[in-house]
Amino acid sequence: MATVASNVEPKWVEWAKRLQTMAQNGLHYSQDRYDSARYEAIAEIANEMMALGSGTGIEKVRELFAHEAGHATPKLDVRVAAFRDGAGGPEILLVRERRDGRWTLPGGWADVGETPSEAARREVREESGFEVEITRLLAVYDKRMHAHPPESYYIYKLFFEAKITGSHSPTGDGFETDAVDFFAPNALPELSLNRVVPQQILKMFELHAAPGAPAAFD
Repeated sequence: MATVASNVEPKWVEWAKRLQTMAQNGLHYSQDRYDSARYEAIAEIANEMMALGSGTGIEKVRELFAHEAGHATPKLDVRVAAFRDGAGGPEILLVRERRDGRWTLPGGWADVGETPSEAARREVREESGFEVEITRLLAVYDKRMHAHPPESYYIYKLFFEAKITGSHSPTGDGFETDAVDFFAPNALPELSLNRVVPQQILKMFELHAAPGAPAAFD
C-alpha cells in the first residue's frame, strides 16, 4: 500500500538538487568542453543556492559534492524495526545518536558490496549490540516526501523488520550511538528527525501487527 504524502522540502532545496543532478549527469555524458563548462556553471549555481539557503559556507558545499560523479542516483539508507513483547504490547528497538542525543531506528548508509539486508544486519549489530535476522521489507520511502529536515542528497530509505537472535547484552558502539532501549508507540523519546520521523515508526508498528500486509512505499 502506498503512503499518502506530499513533498515537504522547501522549493529552493528541490531546485538546487535538480540543478546539481542536471550538472552531474551533463558532466558525465558530455564530450564537448564548452558544454562541460556550462554544466560546471550550473553546478556552481546549485552550490550557491544550497549555501545561501542553508547558511553553510560555499567551500563546504563544494566539498560536499566534489566526489559526486557519474550518473546521479539516490543514496540508500537502511533502517531496521526490531520488536520485543512489552508489558503493554510490542516495543520497538531504538538507539541514541551521540551526535544529537536523540533516538532513531538502527541504520545508516548501505556500503558498496553489501546487499541491503546485509547492511541492515551490520548496522543493528554495530549500533545496538544485537544480532538479528532480517525477515521482511516493510517500506521504501523517498526521504524528501516525509517530514525530515532539508537534505542535500536524494535519498531512498529502506525499512526492514528483523527478529532479534542474539542473547548478549545490548550496547551502543560508542562511536555513533551511546544508548539502546525499547519503546512503546505511545512513549517514543525525542527522535533524530534527520534519520526517522514519528509517523514512520508508527507505520512500523502498524505493519508489524499485520504480517501479511504489503510494503509501504514513496
